[in-house]
Amino acid sequence: MKRFIAGKNEDGARLSRFVQGVTSGLPTSLMYKSFRSKRIKVNGKRGAPDMRLCAGDIVELYLNDEFFPASPTPQPDAPQKRAPLQIIYEDGQIAALYKPAHLLCHSDKTGDANLLDRWVAHLAETGEYDATGEAAFTPALCNRLDRGTEGLVLAAKTYAALRDMNAIIHDGYIRKEYLCITVGIPPKGRHTAYLFHKERHNHSVVRELPATGYQQILTDVAILQTKGPFALCRIGLLTGRTHQIRAHLAFLGAPVLGDEKYGNRKWNERCGKKTQQLCAARVSFGDIPPENTLYYLSGRVIELPEPRILSVFASL
Repeated sequence: MKRFIAGKNEDGARLSRFVQGVTSGLPTSLMYKSFRSKRIKVNGKRGAPDMRLCAGDIVELYLNDEFFPASPTPQPDAPQKRAPLQIIYEDGQIAALYKPAHLLCHSDKTGDANLLDRWVAHLAETGEYDATGEAAFTPALCNRLDRGTEGLVLAAKTYAALRDMNAIIHDGYIRKEYLCITVGIPPKGRHTAYLFHKERHNHSVVRELPATGYQQILTDVAILQTKGPFALCRIGLLTGRTHQIRAHLAFLGAPVLGDEKYGNRKWNERCGKKTQQLCAARVSFGDIPPENTLYYLSGRVIELPEPRILSVFASL
């Protein structure tokens, strides 16, 4: 038998999710069988898969030792191996982090540094996350940016915050705005098109009319400044498809400067830009329903101070 105490980061988490987080190699069928046979208990009483935990709950698992890893959660890398984490906004539930261009949001097969590991390590260092005692939930990112895109990424400290931020994003109570430099002047206003993402090549195709497999995209374009063939634009995302801004602007005849996938190679080389000049600069929240635990964010605007892209445009 193994005993765990639910931490503050697991407050509101499903018991089945908690069990999966603290075990390793436990078949789903055996987990549910264990629920039925009363081998999973909370505070001494039979637990149910959909039960929501509270901080301080005692979870007892009467399972074979083979299903418990020696170290449930990997320890963060040593601080000296990480670049500083830039936090633009933070409260007890969420944070808005700055992701530089070329930094991954999540780990991948390359093993390169990533924003999520830096975030988890920061919370471990400040004592807001116990990597050994709160194995069921690890602080998480609520959205992601392409590797070459810089800017704001929202992060959750607790399961409840992640759940409710995901609901805010899904239900459209948040608006994301980007700054970018384009080669050519795109038409301003709201643009509707249809996008198909080719997973194998990680490439999106945009067309004007609906077609099988294509998803509708809505993109707002505002021109802030122009300089010769370039435009500094503010882009509003009403849908969030893969590579939407980059592919849609290229479709409109004004690709993002430095974009090696959808961009203008001639101008990229002439300007010496090998990274897409695209920055997630601002997020604003609408009227979030009162039942959402992040209701207090209603009307709040989080903005990146002095985006680097402004100085890049000034130097062109």
